[in-house]
Amino acid sequence: MELEQVRDNLRARGFHAEIFPDGKAVSDYLNAAIDGTTVSFGGSVTLKELGLYESLSTHNDVHWHWVGGAAERDRAMSTEVYLTSANGLAETGELVNIDGTGNRVASTLYGHKRVYFVVGQNKIAPDYEQALWRARNIAAPKNAQRLGMKTPCAAKAERCYNCDSPERICRGLVVLWGPMLGTETEVLLVRQDLGL
Repeated sequence: MELEQVRDNLRARGFHAEIFPDGKAVSDYLNAAIDGTTVSFGGSVTLKELGLYESLSTHNDVHWHWVGGAAERDRAMSTEVYLTSANGLAETGELVNIDGTGNRVASTLYGHKRVYFVVGQNKIAPDYEQALWRARNIAAPKNAQRLGMKTPCAAKAERCYNCDSPERICRGLVVLWGPMLGTETEVLLVRQDLGL
């Protein structure tokens, strides 16, 4: 996989896309690009690993339910900037996310002026079908396990069982084939494994 080709495919779909050598470079970029505004985060191990909440909070009004609790979800819906990651990204340019509550995927679709996806190289799959497979069978089970859910996939974090558990976190699927109209959307590709 060549990240340059992934970047070019994203650009052909209308996304702004850039490549970064590591997490520090992408963190520096975001701290320069996002300043003096309102920012919210989707649930993302990638963003946590990069320490973006802490660094962006020094010069922005930042909201994240992982830090401030569930009440932050409502505040997060009205910020200018939204940051998240993807559960899977196809080399052909499709971004795939699965969500249980819906706040994360909803914010990638509507309500913010700018949306940034920070995507480690480990999330990239050759095509849409394999990006969807990755989201369902790698990211979702690992997230269910991380959250302590009582689901078949959380027991081993090995694959999706398409269960009907009341604690199932796979309740909504969003695929972005291009940026939503009226929203500046940037995909930041990182030559480093990040997140789940």
